[in-house]
Amino acid sequence: MTTLFLLAFWTTLSSISNVTYTDLAMMLKHSEAVAADIYYAELAEHRKIALHEKELLMLKKQKQYISSEQIDAPKTVEEAINIEKFPKAKVIATGYTAGVESTGKTPDHPQYGITYSGVKVKRDLYSTIAADLSVYPIGTILWIPDYGFGVVADKGRAINGNKIDLYFDTVEKVYSEWGKREVDVYIIEKGTGELSEEVMKDLNENQALQVFRKSE
Repeated sequence: MTTLFLLAFWTTLSSISNVTYTDLAMMLKHSEAVAADIYYAELAEHRKIALHEKELLMLKKQKQYISSEQIDAPKTVEEAINIEKFPKAKVIATGYTAGVESTGKTPDHPQYGITYSGVKVKRDLYSTIAADLSVYPIGTILWIPDYGFGVVADKGRAINGNKIDLYFDTVEKVYSEWGKREVDVYIIEKGTGELSEEVMKDLNENQALQVFRKSE
């Protein structure tokens, strides 16, 4: 009964609207073609957006891997801390070691390598140096060109007035790397008269200056 009803309905509709089955089929086929065009157009647009997002991601990654040579960063400690802003003084600088030739102590001496301040001698980013304590109290930090940071930790009978003594690991390094010089030193910080191993460790582990630390 349903089939007969639909056939009768279609016959009546066709006679009234002059729309044949063939016309309807063509209309449906046209609608499918339009829908397909819209689908493929949307698909192309989605692909275009995805490609654009991929390009942006690649550019972002490239920025994350910029070579250190392209970064306009300080090349020396003098640039990093603007050394010229600190007061300077002219001194006669010599070198010394922990050995008997400088201190009169042999390696088996209980105070071998121990400075007047109580800290051990050290050649590092911040090294121990000797000075006239009435001029540069214990803990004073100096910048010595061609040597680096020196922290006053020691004194000496011959170190008076405008003289300082720079620590080196060996006698050979004293002569090959320094000798005796007249130099302008920069007073970074005046000492309080005290110095500890903890302070020396903190100074040498300053993260901002590790790039300038010399490897052994």
